[in-house]
Amino acid sequence: MSDNHKKRLGDQPGFLAAVSKEKHECKIGFLLPDVSNPLILEMTREVENYARKYGLNLLICHTDSNVEKEERYVSLLIEKGVDGFIFAGNFRNKKIVSELLREEVPVILLSDSHPHLAINTVTVDNFMGGYELTNHLISLGHTRIAVIAEDNTSSYDRIRGSKQAFQDHGLAACEDLIFVSDSSVEHAQRLTEELLAFLHPPTAVIACNDVLAIGTLLGAREKNVKVPEQLSITGFDNTLLSRTSDPPLTTVEVPVQSMSSLAVDLLVEEVEKRSSGKQVVLTLPRLVIRESTGPNQLLRKKQED
Repeated sequence: MSDNHKKRLGDQPGFLAAVSKEKHECKIGFLLPDVSNPLILEMTREVENYARKYGLNLLICHTDSNVEKEERYVSLLIEKGVDGFIFAGNFRNKKIVSELLREEVPVILLSDSHPHLAINTVTVDNFMGGYELTNHLISLGHTRIAVIAEDNTSSYDRIRGSKQAFQDHGLAACEDLIFVSDSSVEHAQRLTEELLAFLHPPTAVIACNDVLAIGTLLGAREKNVKVPEQLSITGFDNTLLSRTSDPPLTTVEVPVQSMSSLAVDLLVEEVEKRSSGKQVVLTLPRLVIRESTGPNQLLRKKQED
């Protein structure tokens, strides 16, 4: 990392003063993991709109969650003289994050977290979101609940929340039904088809984002399994996908607008050196119940018999 960058950060006057008095173009590197995910697109729009109010220029890079791309883009943006970074979603290159923090480069994690790093973070309470989804499904009589997750901290927190809900109901989570997928619709569809071929298939599936939930819906359709009559499905994020799918998805709403504005505010404070320390801001999720979840028909049939 360039010593000139560190020196410039330390020596420059107040952040907003630089804009108004010295006409310094304040530049923020905004790294995205997956532009096919509507949540990331919503965050990009909100961050860009809010950053404009501060007179910030956003330099956007798409990394495909690839550690080599992450390192290459960070190096490129450092050369471009950025004043700080916002990493949205799943930033995998912890080595680069640690190096930036060591050199006191302002960095914000948005909708991601690294619990072992002292870093400003804005995310949703994923544990609570997973808990509420599972609690909702258990209340409908489902106990054989599968989870299709991504390989990231957010998904693992959602899984922990789900397991806690099982425990609070005096039930055991179905460890054999927890699967880690990539972020594609196609992979989630294949996993769902495999799950439905089990001798004792699940009666409900929690997909850890709305993209995976769409794949789950397609998998159920391919196997002629009716949703929600034979299989309840939930997503996570409450993106446009969840509102336009057939049937519309039960999901968890992530407060994208407030999270995005908080991330920009924290970054400005850090660049201006007004922050008193690192903060982890957990925003509240909201359960959104739609037509993709319903009572466990197998349980109801047993009760009627």
